[in-house]
Amino acid sequence: MSFPQAFVDPSSVAVVGATEDRAKWGYWLATGALAGADRRQVLLVNRRAAQVLGQPCRPTVGDLPQAPDLVVVCVPPRHVLPVVRDALAKGCRAFLAITTGLGADEARLAALLRESGARMIGPNSLGLFNAATQLRLAWGNFTPGSLAIVSQSGQLGSEIAGLGARAGLGVSRFCSVGNQLDVGAVDVLESLVGDEHTTTVALYLESFADGARIVTALEALRRAGKHALVLTTGASEGSRRLARSHTGSMTSALDVVDAACRAAGALRVTSPRELVDTARVLDTTTAPGGRRVAIISDSGGQGGIAADLATSRGLRAPVFTERLRSGLRELLPDAAAVSNPVDLAGAGEADLQVYARVAELVAASGEVDSIVLSGYLGCYGEDSPSLVDAESAVIDRLGRFGRLERLDRLDRLGSRHRTDAVRVPLVVHSMSAASPAVVRLREHGVPVFDTVDAAVGALGHVTRLGARPRPAPATVRTEAAVPLPGYWAARTFLTALGIAMPEARRVTDAAGFADACGSLRPPLVLKAGWIEHKSEHQAVSTGLGPDTAAAVFREMYERLGPGEYVVEEQDTRPGVVEMLIGARRDRDFGPTVAVGHGGVHAELWRDVSVELAPVDRRTAAGMLDRLRSRRLLEGWRGQPAVDVDALIDAIVAVSEAIAATPGVADIEVNPIRVGPEGALAVDALVVPRTADVVPESACEATGANGRRESTEEQEISREHVH
Repeated sequence: MSFPQAFVDPSSVAVVGATEDRAKWGYWLATGALAGADRRQVLLVNRRAAQVLGQPCRPTVGDLPQAPDLVVVCVPPRHVLPVVRDALAKGCRAFLAITTGLGADEARLAALLRESGARMIGPNSLGLFNAATQLRLAWGNFTPGSLAIVSQSGQLGSEIAGLGARAGLGVSRFCSVGNQLDVGAVDVLESLVGDEHTTTVALYLESFADGARIVTALEALRRAGKHALVLTTGASEGSRRLARSHTGSMTSALDVVDAACRAAGALRVTSPRELVDTARVLDTTTAPGGRRVAIISDSGGQGGIAADLATSRGLRAPVFTERLRSGLRELLPDAAAVSNPVDLAGAGEADLQVYARVAELVAASGEVDSIVLSGYLGCYGEDSPSLVDAESAVIDRLGRFGRLERLDRLDRLGSRHRTDAVRVPLVVHSMSAASPAVVRLREHGVPVFDTVDAAVGALGHVTRLGARPRPAPATVRTEAAVPLPGYWAARTFLTALGIAMPEARRVTDAAGFADACGSLRPPLVLKAGWIEHKSEHQAVSTGLGPDTAAAVFREMYERLGPGEYVVEEQDTRPGVVEMLIGARRDRDFGPTVAVGHGGVHAELWRDVSVELAPVDRRTAAGMLDRLRSRRLLEGWRGQPAVDVDALIDAIVAVSEAIAATPGVADIEVNPIRVGPEGALAVDALVVPRTADVVPESACEATGANGRRESTEEQEISREHVH
């Protein structure tokens, strides 16, 4: 069902539970609705008052003169169903439900909405706001701007709006989706794609039901020229999902969310402050074209800290060429550092215009993609009033970065063309939080922060958003047959994908084992094929030769009993690196693929990279580049480089297999031994998809946006809002 226009720009609004008590929800909803009375009809409902805020009140929705376009429900839980029934009978089809604590009535309410074709945001919603249409149906006030907030937690969404307002960043739309009984966050995201007043979307979710559709909506936002910042929970050990493969125990809930963000071109942040800081930069400048950053400071210590922070945020501070260093020497004293970071060595105090001259020279060099200016600038006029004019002059000059960057951002959205636009974003760290100079920088559109970690952290996030997005998944091969349990079936499944495995034989008794040993090249490996994690159960034995094989088989058979055993030729190639490839079917986001450092110590190192499946070769190569163990593949301490292309082929093949085979829940190849002359999978597990092994969600659903308590009063007070 489409997202109703009634949630964006209703022609009429009825507030059920309106009151004049400022401590009650009904007051804020009524006053907010009346603030838009010149755009729409506002109707108030209160069964015990004939008048509220100078406006006439009706006792029930049924007593209203006509059916309102949107009904806001703010009554005690036991009254919600009767109110909705009355409104449906009146002809209403759009509801915003603030009330929480419905209990069993929530299921009845959902059924009632489905039967009538009506839509509802909530229950347990903190409300709606739309700056462009004068729609304010929420507790508190909002500063208009370009940031849309879609939040499962109403109070956290409100915190983001408040932080943004204090930082000069306003809100275009706010929607607290609450329990998502009917309208979900994804419905709101889809409605924002065409919203011309929104440039950045903040999304907070605790659960990711319908994850594939969320990814599609985030992709659509990016294509529309909007950025999406995602905030969620799930970093704790308790949020990890359990699976029968090693891979499942090595990846966290957030690994899958991050993979989904990469696939969509969105970015996950870790706190409301981090989200707002990043949105502030996005609101005033374009994303850098790469990771190269120049650090310019009037303090060697602050410049060094900024450079270290930049590296930790994935940025790179390259050494400047001699040509650029020579140009900087002409501007700066002999004691200045000019290689990057740049230390002005007191030049700024002698002539404040040096800050702008150095930034402009570096920006024009073509050697960096962004600039961080860190230190005392912004404090001169505050501490020494005689310097106010001089500092204002240099601020105005630096303001050119902000002005032209905003024009360049419009150019990318197709609004205009500027060939002379500065394309190197400038982010400023000032030791002053709110001096007139800092305020002036913000007015010019230059993002400025009072801590260097906030400045560099926001720039790092924006740089990641500006990177080339992950390519769309390729068309996968025809669905493969779901294998039977056991290692031999897993071998057959993987070899059909083109993944090389050692020569092997399947045996069930001593005679068959002896025949297999006679046809294979020692040393050999013996495995109990029906046992999934063989090392833990002593169900695998390696290095078998003619003198030891029979005794080992006899001991294992007597200990583990009859079953399907597999004898393989052991891989003894030198210079091999053991890796792991795993694929899982996430309950919310669907197929995923992972690669990491493998072998029996895989779970100890937990060096894993995850993407949504399927992946192409470029994405698979990027997965390897994110691993700490990546250097082992290039040759480590005299070891030869291995065949990375063969490993990439295997990653792609496994990713396509999990995407094309809905009947498979888990695939694990561990280890896949990668040498200079190819990759060989020497153990594998394929788990059929059954009710008891479907992986858990990326984040456990809470079904609510907080822990508000209900009240038996008709007007609900603010103290009951989380």
